[in-house]
Amino acid sequence: MSVLLATSADLSAGEPGAAALDAELTERGVDFAWVQWDDPSVDWSSASVVAVRSTWDYVTRHADFLAWASSLHPSRLLNGADVFAWNHDKRYLTELGDLPVVPTVAADDRAGLAGAVAKFGTAVVKPRVGAGGAGLIVVTDPADPRLGEPVKSHETYPTVGGPWVVQPLVESIHTTGEVSVYVLDGRLASRFDKVPGAGDVRVNEEFGGRVRQADARGLAEVGDLVLAAYDAMTARFGRPMDYLRVDLLEWEGDWVVSELELIEPGLYLDVSAVNVAPFADLLQARVSTLA
Repeated sequence: MSVLLATSADLSAGEPGAAALDAELTERGVDFAWVQWDDPSVDWSSASVVAVRSTWDYVTRHADFLAWASSLHPSRLLNGADVFAWNHDKRYLTELGDLPVVPTVAADDRAGLAGAVAKFGTAVVKPRVGAGGAGLIVVTDPADPRLGEPVKSHETYPTVGGPWVVQPLVESIHTTGEVSVYVLDGRLASRFDKVPGAGDVRVNEEFGGRVRQADARGLAEVGDLVLAAYDAMTARFGRPMDYLRVDLLEWEGDWVVSELELIEPGLYLDVSAVNVAPFADLLQARVSTLA
């Protein structure tokens, strides 16, 4: 098997819109299969390339997920287990050096949470390990009962509750929305613009958000910042990233990073096929290198 595309049990056929990628890989003669990351019957050593895709259940089992990633041959897992270990905890947003980032405080306990909410006034609070907007709330009071109680063990805390990352509410989410830009095999591939549903700040489709592909001019507008983020990750890990999604918000008149997605960013294949060919190119290039 040349390529194994890792997914979760509830998405056994792959991420939304996966049929478009399947058709492209089949047409190119790439030997591939979608497999569950936690399926003990899978022979991961049989793959030339393992690409983590729709493994979105890892947020409640991240210790297991990271152990699985570390068990794979490092030359075969795209981006790599060390990248996953760093990127799965949103504390990384406090470690991005000179990159412009939404102000972020990592809070481990109630005292840290209270200080961060007091600093920002109206704050967005997220679980440090989370995906898809789950557990995100907007608060003005650190005693808000929705926050739950912090769990002492970093390895076992649930999707909701602490520890947290805390950010100011970026009001432009209601007007400009959020921008997601993909870098695939070192090249800018696409931009998607996202706006939240009514009465929410989450742009995820599960919460009423809407997504559309942007044009080439929109991609160029943010290209320099996105490539700077790519270069920063190359410098941090000592090698180019195979793929990267940079999420951006407009803060005080400038684009800033809201998140970096280095583990399993959905390609929005159900919205547009723009990422199909570049991602297939990436897989083919890595298979050729390791053949």
